[in-house]
Amino acid sequence: MAKPPLAGIRICDFTWVWAGPYCTLQLAHLGADVIRIETKTRPCVTRMLPPWPDGKFDSLNKSGYFNQYNQGKRSLSLNFKHPEAHEIAWRLIKQSDVVVNNFAAGVIEKMGFGYEAVKKVKPEIVMISLSGYGDTGPYKDYVAYGPAQVPLSGLSSLTGYKGWPPMHAGFSYADPNAGVHGAFAIMAALYHRQRAGEGQYIDMSQWECAMGLLAEGILEYTMNGREPERNGNRDPWMAPHGIFRCRDLPEKIMGLTIDQWVSIICADDAEWARLASAIGKSELAHDPRFKTFAVRKENEDELESIITAWTSTRRVADVVAQLQAANVAAAACADNKYVSEDPNLNARNYFVERPHPEVGTRKHCGMPWRMSESACEVKAAAPCLGQHTEEVLTGLLGYSKSEYQALKEKGALD
Repeated sequence: MAKPPLAGIRICDFTWVWAGPYCTLQLAHLGADVIRIETKTRPCVTRMLPPWPDGKFDSLNKSGYFNQYNQGKRSLSLNFKHPEAHEIAWRLIKQSDVVVNNFAAGVIEKMGFGYEAVKKVKPEIVMISLSGYGDTGPYKDYVAYGPAQVPLSGLSSLTGYKGWPPMHAGFSYADPNAGVHGAFAIMAALYHRQRAGEGQYIDMSQWECAMGLLAEGILEYTMNGREPERNGNRDPWMAPHGIFRCRDLPEKIMGLTIDQWVSIICADDAEWARLASAIGKSELAHDPRFKTFAVRKENEDELESIITAWTSTRRVADVVAQLQAANVAAAACADNKYVSEDPNLNARNYFVERPHPEVGTRKHCGMPWRMSESACEVKAAAPCLGQHTEEVLTGLLGYSKSEYQALKEKGALD
């Protein structure tokens, strides 16, 4: 089998929190050598986030959150209070193809590693800044976090039930979305470099990445001057289109009863006829209230009541199996237990287990693609803080053992 697609590409990774590390995770999955620059004086906040093994936080190296999004990378720990740490970073940049950061606009320049400085020492470098609002415009200096960008993008104004206020999407969706966009832009820039022989700078806005997912809401206003109405799980045209209650999970989780739900969608009259037959009410396909696309929408409340009466007496897995057998789009609203035990995901070896120095071997989400002619796999568990400092300095960067020890004693390596 051929090498991974990005074998031989090295990433100097100044990222932290989520958007940036998620970007470089994709590159690591594709075979790039990602070297993450960290510091013990100000460790990444994600090293202190749960979940932790056995629910106990006693190390910066045990965060399930950090360990998920930094698989396959190396960790180089530097203390930038010392000029020698800056020199080490410069050596790494000279040995790299890509420099990545997701600081606010101007921060990487204040550190001395802005694009204008970097391209003087390596003109062919590809550099990206995944800032919250981009490098230009009146918002460029605003503080940015994903949870704030979700409502700012317009997503919250489209999320919620009719008559309710805007609602959050449930998590910091703008972060991983920006990470995927950043990885795509980097690969496009590397392809350009291969063809044209030149590097370039990528100014990316996490906010704009999130807005790109919501074009229909924006277009409704720009084309028609109308704000789309929040409508819960319903679709403006299709019915049924929603989430329906099933029987509760048989066993309790930590003493709590877990409710179960199923998503059911019918995109046309033929699918509705199959659904009606599958629930033992084939006559509904010809009922004047439901027989066409338009009248189902007009009678959606009654339609949903009929479907809920059927789903609420059944287990979610049975509902999914019965409707999928009838070629109806149905899927469980999966809880985490359901997902971790799902037979399809496990049959495809989606989950990975790699040994970690402090937490042992734990199950993590892997990569969602398979390549027939390229070797793509999670190379290793996420690194402990500074785990590869000596390896990088004395191997890649050419420092001797005595020079490494001197830098360590001086405090440049923390």
